[in-house]
Amino acid sequence: MTAKILDGNLLAQKLRADFKTRAEALAARGTRPGLAVILVGEDAASQVYVRNKVNACAQAAFHSEKIVYPPDVEPRRVLARIAELNADPQIHGILVQLPLPGHFDSEAVLKAIAPEKDVDGFHAENVGALMQGNPRFIPCTPYGIMKFFADAGIELKGKEAVVLGRSNIVGKPMAMLLMQASATVTICHSQTRDLLFHTRRADILVAALGRARFVTAEMVKPGAVVIDVGINRLPDGKLCGDVDFGPVSEIASAITPVPGGVGPMTITMLLANTLEAAEREVS
Repeated sequence: MTAKILDGNLLAQKLRADFKTRAEALAARGTRPGLAVILVGEDAASQVYVRNKVNACAQAAFHSEKIVYPPDVEPRRVLARIAELNADPQIHGILVQLPLPGHFDSEAVLKAIAPEKDVDGFHAENVGALMQGNPRFIPCTPYGIMKFFADAGIELKGKEAVVLGRSNIVGKPMAMLLMQASATVTICHSQTRDLLFHTRRADILVAALGRARFVTAEMVKPGAVVIDVGINRLPDGKLCGDVDFGPVSEIASAITPVPGGVGPMTITMLLANTLEAAEREVS
């Protein structure tokens, strides 16, 4: 068996074309979707992520603002700027690029964002709404993964789904979305006993733990759908995911590559959330 490749670039391109059409329709009514991205510090990876998000906004006919602070900025300055953005009618989504420098209380910063502009879906109010099955915003990476399933016609109802990783950004919301789609869900983590037992019974396996090529072929049930959220840089500079792609792709029925899988969809769903926020405002 050779797995079907779930191409994130291709799906993102299709979705973004629709977003651009919808954004232009909103602009004709006097509202242009607007996203503000705040970057604190000089982390190289964060700079790349922010640049990609701003470029994606431009391509989709969105308004965007990039706000950059030095790593030693006082948190009160950032909080004050968030308050201004909360009140700015041209801004429909606010994103603070994580991680923040150590002297920041990240939870307090995320809490400062107005829930109706929290397009990352990290505010406690939005997390609670997701838990209740009535989300205002779905965290971008799990949202993108659900789009993969829908686009490929992958049935989730009644399936055994295993999520590797319990982060607030991916693991927990991913498990919640799978459960709401009527899958039976297991979350595995560093303290899980007999990991192989869990992964080998998974019809849907989502790897989100940040360990290069951790998921090997022996861990995967033949015919499983494998979603690789990880992005890791090897000593030779190349990127790889949390899944040993070559061997696993020989036994899975579908798999996401790294790069070109989940990554493009994460930014795409950030656009989706921002667009939905703007559309709510004018509805």
